[in-house]
Amino acid sequence: MEKGKISSLQMAFMLYPAIVATAILGVPSITAKYAKTDLWLSPIFAALIGYLTVYIAYKLHQLYPKQTVIQFTEKIIGRIPGKIFGFLLLFFYIQNTGLIVRGYAEFVVGSFLVRTPIGVIMVSMVLLCAFIVRGGIEVLGRAAQLFVPVFIFPIFILIILLIPDLEFKNIFPVLADGIMPPIKGSIVPGGWFSEFFLMIFLLPFLVDMKKGMKSGMMTVFAVMMTLIVVNLTVLFVLGSTTSTKLYPLMNASRYISFADFFEHVESVAMAVWIVGAFVKISVFYYVSALGTAQWLNLSDYRPVVWPIGILIVIFSLWSLPSSVDVSRNDINVFPLQGMLMQTIIPLLLLLIAVVRKRNRKGTETSQMD
Repeated sequence: MEKGKISSLQMAFMLYPAIVATAILGVPSITAKYAKTDLWLSPIFAALIGYLTVYIAYKLHQLYPKQTVIQFTEKIIGRIPGKIFGFLLLFFYIQNTGLIVRGYAEFVVGSFLVRTPIGVIMVSMVLLCAFIVRGGIEVLGRAAQLFVPVFIFPIFILIILLIPDLEFKNIFPVLADGIMPPIKGSIVPGGWFSEFFLMIFLLPFLVDMKKGMKSGMMTVFAVMMTLIVVNLTVLFVLGSTTSTKLYPLMNASRYISFADFFEHVESVAMAVWIVGAFVKISVFYYVSALGTAQWLNLSDYRPVVWPIGILIVIFSLWSLPSSVDVSRNDINVFPLQGMLMQTIIPLLLLLIAVVRKRNRKGTETSQMD
């Protein structure tokens, strides 16, 4: 079905924007609602979910090295329950891809292209991603390797340019209300960290299989550090008003001004963010198409790429009526749904697989005796 191969580094480049691209936009304000001035601590707690998810994905991959979760679930819990879980997981990914596209389009229309119909922006992005998905995992891996540095570098330049506007006293008091507010604030980014389960679809195609776990763990650390730096930056610039902003990093970038001519760099921030969103949507789209083809027992995933694209556009148009509902979904629905589908249920699958393997070994040894 997929003849291509990628390196563990390319997998890391695919996973990094798959989490960071949307998390750096809206998550700081959501975290600030709960954690207030301690919002920079929340990514540390949220990263624990990322580490656990990577460990679960890699251990499942070790038990079933050449298969994805859609294929080996049937071996763990039986054909019909496996098909049901596979359907629910694919529905979650396809719907979630639609919501990512919707969030991307709402941001672009709300911040810049005010008169452009939102449908045009969504369809054009899905169309662009469809071509790269049809190219296969190697094309996607190389595109991620090319675009991710373009995505990361300007973010750090943006933060450096904001240094004159940083008010370091905004970090105080630290843990004024104890440890619980940052833990509550970590629940929403925890949903984003659970997306590391995407690597279960990428691990079978790694050239350097043994580096898969290390690469995944390093990516979790990189995402955690990025979110800490972004959260600290918006806290130092915006202070207690962070929780009232829809896109705090974008608001913070408006403070940049040098010699009365170098300003209004938020358009650069948007252009950079679109690159990250493109990689993120492509990864989710690829996983949805590959998983659907495996669920239907097809010999190739490319015939389902366009139908899945149409479904993604439908979900992006009809799932949520407005930008308020998009942000409400990010706070109330997605984090718990994401952790359930990508961390909790896979953990149960791993426990069942390990127990069944031990029972099988025990039966074989008793038969030999």
